[in-house]
Amino acid sequence: MELNVISDQIFSDAAENAVATLPDWVQKELENIIFVVEAFPDPDIQAQFATESPYDLLGLYTGTPLPMRAAYYGFGNLPDIIHLYREPILAYCEETGVTLADCVRHVVVHEVGHYLGLSDADMEEIENRP
Repeated sequence: MELNVISDQIFSDAAENAVATLPDWVQKELENIIFVVEAFPDPDIQAQFATESPYDLLGLYTGTPLPMRAAYYGFGNLPDIIHLYREPILAYCEETGVTLADCVRHVVVHEVGHYLGLSDADMEEIENRP
């Protein structure tokens, strides 16, 4: 499948499948969080991360990681967000030969890892599970 003809639905399905492959204990922790597919990070995000190109960022977690939530965190808080940047992900797949499913899963695991407060080693362990 050529990456330049991947529909928004196929991309969204890849994201949903990536979440579905996460271990049960991870899925049970996903509360008050949404996944958003956007073409590119907005200019403010690019400036915040000092990226040289809008293609430099594949995904982003915004919110309060679970380990940093204090007793006051609760009802009424806006959902945390995991942003998946469609065009940078597709460009990365095209450049590296990584499949869309594998790349999206990598980004999802990484951003969910930030939400959960996981170490890089923990994220790698999750990513390496079938």
